Amino acid sequence: MQNNSSKRREKRRKRKMGEKQPSKWKEILLKILYWVGEILTVFIAGLSVLLALSVRWMFATWTNLSMDELVYHLTAPLDGTNTDMIWDYVRVCAVPTILVIFFLILILIAWRKKEKVHLFRGIINLVALVGIIVMLGYTWTELGVGDYLKDQNTESKFIEDEYVDPTDVEVVFPEQKRNLIYIFLESMETTYSDVDDGGAFDENVIPELTEIAQTNEDFSGADPKLNGGYSLAGTTWTMGAMFAQTSGLPLNISISANDMDTQDSFFPGVTTLGDILSDAGYTQTLLIGSEAQFGGRKLYFQEHGNYEMEDYSYAIENGLIPSDYKVWWGYEDQKLFEFAKEKLLQLSQGDEPFNLTMLTVDTHFEDGYVCEQCPTEYDTQYSNVMACSSRQVGEFLKWIQQQDFYENTTIVISGDHPTMDSDYCAEIDQEGNYDRRVFTAYINAAAYAQDQQERTYSTFDNFPTTLAALGVQIDGDRLGLGTNLFSGTKTLLEEFGNSKVNAELKKKSEFIEKLSAMDKTNDALLIREGKMNGADADIDMTHVAEGYIPVAVTNVSDSIVNNLQGLVLTVWTEDGQADVTWYELNPDEEGNYAGVIDLSRFNYKPGTYYVNVRAVEQSKREYDINCMEINVP
Repeated sequence: MQNNSSKRREKRRKRKMGEKQPSKWKEILLKILYWVGEILTVFIAGLSVLLALSVRWMFATWTNLSMDELVYHLTAPLDGTNTDMIWDYVRVCAVPTILVIFFLILILIAWRKKEKVHLFRGIINLVALVGIIVMLGYTWTELGVGDYLKDQNTESKFIEDEYVDPTDVEVVFPEQKRNLIYIFLESMETTYSDVDDGGAFDENVIPELTEIAQTNEDFSGADPKLNGGYSLAGTTWTMGAMFAQTSGLPLNISISANDMDTQDSFFPGVTTLGDILSDAGYTQTLLIGSEAQFGGRKLYFQEHGNYEMEDYSYAIENGLIPSDYKVWWGYEDQKLFEFAKEKLLQLSQGDEPFNLTMLTVDTHFEDGYVCEQCPTEYDTQYSNVMACSSRQVGEFLKWIQQQDFYENTTIVISGDHPTMDSDYCAEIDQEGNYDRRVFTAYINAAAYAQDQQERTYSTFDNFPTTLAALGVQIDGDRLGLGTNLFSGTKTLLEEFGNSKVNAELKKKSEFIEKLSAMDKTNDALLIREGKMNGADADIDMTHVAEGYIPVAVTNVSDSIVNNLQGLVLTVWTEDGQADVTWYELNPDEEGNYAGVIDLSRFNYKPGTYYVNVRAVEQSKREYDINCMEINVP
């Protein structure tokens, strides 16, 4: 009785004090807030762990990572990325993060009814937030994000002022055009040679390459020590390096202007080495042991020079390697050089000059790929891989020199960029008394260096120098931001100094962003690449019953007329062109062409006929300028 009275008094006291019993909706809201708090705790803690591990992995994997390189790869497609690297990230970063999240959830569930769970959750949130702030600050400092953002908001006219547009320069090829073999060596530096030969190591791990540079041209003048090109801002990763050496420009533009996932062109406003050689009638091939899509390489080389892509996927599709074969980034350099020999023998049988551009991959960071040919004479794996690459290049060069086509062939061997291996050159960087440069050698060039002094140059200078090595005369000896090193003209580094040029390249350039969007591609190139018709074609179907079909070709593009020998028709009805038939087209005085498809050649077969108008240039190169399908009843 007393207890009931006490309860009634307590209820009256609460009503007098204005207290209310918790409602059902309030209890639901409190539960929702509780679980939201739990989820946020897990999310923040997981994000903190993942960020910390990712930052640690990123800087351990990419030494001297630059902000422009990171921006480029964040916007470039991931197709062709080395799966070993992806799995390494999963193992080092993703898996530990998942485990931490799992154990944190178990702890929160086990302590959910304990009073101290709120204190524990608060401590976790505080530590996680502090960790995120610390990691972001560390990343900001190490990548130089502040300087990058400052540069991106500081306009520089340097590139615009110094850029020489190849379309404004007279470029004259010799009467007999020379073949070109251009070998990009992944991460190859002069650094790996010994001190006496111009490197920074006690022991020379690239003896064959050292000898190649010393007995050919690396623009070291009378000094036997190796000389190489500086890799400046916007050129320190593979696509940036290949772009720089073939266009004379840095790949250094904003994220919005470099959205590789959606763009269907790659600097269409720029004229490159591939464009110039294509216009001169060269057959061009890009041979690489990885996926050409990675980093936009396929897009760039197909758009600028209509290169044939012979990459990892090509090797599988054509039975060069088993369909399930995959090592490192695709297939190893041992196979690359064997495929290159076969390709060169094939190209040398053609009537057109050729450009075979290659990219090795075994020396990619971290520590490189060990193939069955790699030696074990050095203490580190990367040294053994570098030595293996040097020996393979040396043997490949000797093979080329034994071939009939060598006499009329120039070879360029160039490192793409300094290595990004995390520790291989760490001591050299710490000492700070050696300038790291990419390996460079010009072999069997049709030019001689006018200046016998050691040249100070960058990889931009490879662009005009490669053409000069082919015997091409360049008015003014400048293309892009590059200088023909065979001439006596000063390079930008010799004129302004390394620090000045590098600082200007890092700044925002509205000029280069305009080049990245400007469509200045000439019609002849677009026609050869099948992106536009080079002529109009009219099919007269009124004579089908009589067994023939007249064809009239008009409005042949002026951009291809000067090099045109004639037009032909290719006609077929079956897959695989098993019954393909060729017909010559006859020109008239007005530059139009006419011909007749003889249906008796196809036994008057009804159905779909494929009719292509094909241009034949004076160099014997052929390509379609109009493609049609007609239905024969």
